[in-house]
Amino acid sequence: MSELKDTIQADMVAAMKAHDELTKSTLRMAVAAIKNEQVAGSEARELSDDEVIAVLNREVAKRRDSAEAYTAGKRPELAAKELAEVEVLQRYLPAALTEAELDAIVAEEVAAAAAQLGAAPSMKQMGLVIKAVNARAAGRAQGAAVAAKVKAALA
Repeated sequence: MSELKDTIQADMVAAMKAHDELTKSTLRMAVAAIKNEQVAGSEARELSDDEVIAVLNREVAKRRDSAEAYTAGKRPELAAKELAEVEVLQRYLPAALTEAELDAIVAEEVAAAAAQLGAAPSMKQMGLVIKAVNARAAGRAQGAAVAAKVKAALA
């Protein structure tokens, strides 16, 4: 069993005892998403910490999308609730990469792709570079930000 999942469950119990409704409900949804991921596929399995982080990143993305939709729909109270849930979930995620760190990784991977291909990568090799950057970022950068940085570097 992953340590991160154990931590989330322990914090959920603590939130129940403290009557912290926001944390309790957010962590309940996170635990449910983790359990759904565990039983997805042909047979049930335990998730590693990296897989739990991937599940939490998906949950954060869902809540950010919902917050944007609520803001566009002029429902700021619901958008604020979704963003508060994002803050709760981010406690369990590794620190996000800064712009400078992401730029450095992109530059290194573009150089590595150029060395591998024997020429500067073009937009056709964008997927190759994005895949390499995502592997190094390991869930600490949003996919859209990575894609934008790689696209700018290859342009």
